Amino acid sequence: MAAATARIPATAVAAGGIVGGYALARWTKKRPLGGAALAAAGAVAAYEWHRTGGTKAAVGLSATYLAAFAGAHPLAKKVGAWPAVFSVAGGVAAASWAVTRRAGA
Repeated sequence: MAAATARIPATAVAAGGIVGGYALARWTKKRPLGGAALAAAGAVAAYEWHRTGGTKAAVGLSATYLAAFAGAHPLAKKVGAWPAVFSVAGGVAAASWAVTRRAGA
């Protein structure tokens, strides 16, 4: 009998990568460490986006993930760091859900 494997939805992985990457960089004061966490989560999410939505979904959502990371910086100057991080993480999660929600149907 094959062991069952649980998958964490790419939506949660992507949002968690943004929040977790920022938190890790902030609390350790090592930005490259936060970047590594962000990149690792992005790679896992991209794999799942490709698996569930195909190449176009993976490329588009990966670009959204990177744009959200970049966009959090100027947004943080206006609303603060944590509100910016949570806002862009929510945006990425919403985009991921919207693109891949029918994959299991």
